[in-house]
Amino acid sequence: MVLISGCTDPVSTITKILQQIQPDQEIVRNFDAAQIERGYATYLKNCSVCHGPNGEATPDWRKPLENGRYPPPPLDDSAHAWHHSTEELKRFILNGGPPGEGRMPGWEGVLTEQEIDDILVWIKSLWSDEVYEAWYRRIENKEPYTSK
Repeated sequence: MVLISGCTDPVSTITKILQQIQPDQEIVRNFDAAQIERGYATYLKNCSVCHGPNGEATPDWRKPLENGRYPPPPLDDSAHAWHHSTEELKRFILNGGPPGEGRMPGWEGVLTEQEIDDILVWIKSLWSDEVYEAWYRRIENKEPYTSK
């Protein structure tokens, strides 16, 4: 599950997004514990060899390799998985990615849609409440915001 690396500091990005959004309702994660557990088991079996057993990646994930490509990024909120909608994340998993760069293999025909959904719920469970809220409001739900 390689996603584009080289992002800005997630904390400052989150702060900017949340400052620009007028929350009209509290965002509550309602994840199913069994789905998180299934997602983690599937992740360990298929994704952890590149992204690490807990989605932490390698310490130098922002440093390009000799071939100019970056190692797989972490999937928690320290990188930028949260910059992508669920639909985009599914597309990365199915088709590999980032598109055209071929760094991550596509998992279409290997993982079922349910397994991918489970993995994505597990990944989202790694994000802090603040990051999840910013992701949900700005990326997933596409709430508009104005610059201040």
